[in-house]
Amino acid sequence: MGVKGAKSSEDGRLAAELILSKLTPIEGISSKKMFGGHGIFHEGKMFGIINPKGLTYFKVDDSNRAEYEQKNSHKHGKMSYYAIPEEVLNDSQTLLAWAQKAIAISKG
Repeated sequence: MGVKGAKSSEDGRLAAELILSKLTPIEGISSKKMFGGHGIFHEGKMFGIINPKGLTYFKVDDSNRAEYEQKNSHKHGKMSYYAIPEEVLNDSQTLLAWAQKAIAISKG
């Protein structure tokens, strides 16, 4: 019998490694285990969340929410984070642009 949450923890860890590798052009990015998943930070300010199942979310506000909603993204509970659509995760330039917006919002 496996350890409770082991699969989810592994999914979150792998997703954190992947997103960090995709965001390497932006200096100051790091991650930290939290909430059973990971937080994604830029210079100490959290701008992203990876849940235990490996789904990745960026911080949003009124300035960028429509972009997420147009791509049928869903909100992370009551928090102001939306899931990053697969097509954005697979487009490095768009992903970096969305990350920069989330970073700016986190420092708001």
